[in-house]
Amino acid sequence: MKIGIVCYPTFGGSGVVATELGLEMAAIGHEVHFISYSMPVRLDPYASNVFYHEVVVTDYPLFDYSPYELVLTSKLVSVVKNEGLDLLHVHYAIPHASAAYMARQILKSEGIHLPIVTTLHGTDITLLGKDASFEPVITFAINESNAVTAVSSSLKNDTLAHFKVNRHIDVIPNFINLKRYETLVSNGLRERYAPDGEPVLMHVSNFRKVKRVEDVVRVFSGVRSKIKAKLLLIGDGPDRYNVEQMCRQLGICGDIHFLGKTKNVERVLANGDLFILPSETESFGLAALEAMAAGLPVISSNSGGLPEVNEHGYSGYLSDVGDVEDMTKNALDILATPETLDRFKKQALQQAEKFDLPNILPMYLDLYASLLKPLV
Repeated sequence: MKIGIVCYPTFGGSGVVATELGLEMAAIGHEVHFISYSMPVRLDPYASNVFYHEVVVTDYPLFDYSPYELVLTSKLVSVVKNEGLDLLHVHYAIPHASAAYMARQILKSEGIHLPIVTTLHGTDITLLGKDASFEPVITFAINESNAVTAVSSSLKNDTLAHFKVNRHIDVIPNFINLKRYETLVSNGLRERYAPDGEPVLMHVSNFRKVKRVEDVVRVFSGVRSKIKAKLLLIGDGPDRYNVEQMCRQLGICGDIHFLGKTKNVERVLANGDLFILPSETESFGLAALEAMAAGLPVISSNSGGLPEVNEHGYSGYLSDVGDVEDMTKNALDILATPETLDRFKKQALQQAEKFDLPNILPMYLDLYASLLKPLV
């Protein structure tokens, strides 16, 4: 197959999953073309069967805002025609699915059939879906896709609740490539930040309000009041300043370290003991899955798709959103003894194995095949 993948190139979960999926498709012999305004952060441009096409948006005095969707549409038409793509897999309803629809109509007028798979990841439904001005476009883009997938049952239910969808939605969960974690070893970070062997707590996010990073600090403060510990914060975003201010107010800045953004988050996670994800909502919780793959049990909220990823009492614990006291108690329970921590670490990895790429990839392959079958 020749597959076109349209995604955001950033550190967010949708871009990571789209890139990993495309790379694996290429590894088993399919030709994969990534189409985005910048090279995806996880993309290996030197991998076999992998091609990258940049969407270049030119500023015109006529437009107050760059017409990215129109430029993307034209780029899709060009890549499909010139590379002979069999199908497009777009990640996010708008603008990717709506641009794919326009491209499909243009190609149809030239006698070219182009199936479209749309994967819903979260904020295109839970955030944009709450804005009435986007609803007609999102609904249309979903219904006009040839196949639609959601990364969790929770997200599927949210989609059906917010939009008048008449298209079947397949639940294909996000995944992890455990091969990336098999050879991980401590690379000096633990020794640098926890030289006396203190447990290391971690959090990874884009530091937006929905991630409730201040709750991470509150949980850590509660843990630190009982035992010596360190907190590593990975990522960056608009709430970082507030979090830094909270650290100063609580007088715990010496035990909290901001590591910023990183492409190889698994290399950082390999140095941790416990992961905290108290988000307001998560359509899936890829950060939690990545932590479990590195052997970190997870303290998380019970919102969105997180209960489908983090098994309460096994890979970690779930608490109500904002219940810092319960999250602190659960964290201390896991850290109570080396034996308890070791058991939860092993169970977290076992839970992650359910979402290993070889278990999820066949679902996408079957879906692609079902769309191309009439053409064979």
